[in-house]
Amino acid sequence: MSEERAKLIRRGRNVEIASLIYNITEVTISLTAGFMTGSSALISWGVDSIVEANSAAFMIWQLNGEAKGINERDKRKRKKIALGVLSGAFTIAVLFICYEAISKFISQETASMSWWGIGILLVSLVVNPMLAWGKYRYGKKTDSATLKYDAIDTMICEYQTIVVLIGVGLVQWQGWWWADPVAALLIVPYVAWEAYESGRDAWQVQIDEEDNDE
Repeated sequence: MSEERAKLIRRGRNVEIASLIYNITEVTISLTAGFMTGSSALISWGVDSIVEANSAAFMIWQLNGEAKGINERDKRKRKKIALGVLSGAFTIAVLFICYEAISKFISQETASMSWWGIGILLVSLVVNPMLAWGKYRYGKKTDSATLKYDAIDTMICEYQTIVVLIGVGLVQWQGWWWADPVAALLIVPYVAWEAYESGRDAWQVQIDEEDNDE
């Protein structure tokens, strides 16, 4: 591996480290605010942030291995494990979000206001595009399919952030109690798609064959 490629991989890893730290912050604030106010949308968004943090952690593990110059077979093995774990985490997130939203529909419970929750959503509107840009930039420079894939996931989080903000806003300023669980359910198709795609990609990785798509 050339010194230039190793440097780019380390920079891509640093972006993932920043992503991990920020996603842990998202999880802490959104879940705390969500459970305190009874907001399905905030809780579901926080659960998805757990998955994103998990993704960042495994990306760091994969990129660390590549930066250390591990052999191609071990690279493929790390890629397969990372994608498989990610698929499982997304699937669990889908089940939890559906349970949480349907429970709110049954109880017709109205979520209360949380400026902390709204605040982290607004911050994420700015931070997520920056993280996605960094992941895609170094993914393109290193021809890393997994980094570019993670960049797309981060931009899907941006969409989810907008949906949750709208849902929380409609509850607070229009009194539409149902907007909160609807916002949570609107996240489901994208998380389910991520579960399918990451699972499919994990299945397609052949550990004992040459793989140039790293």
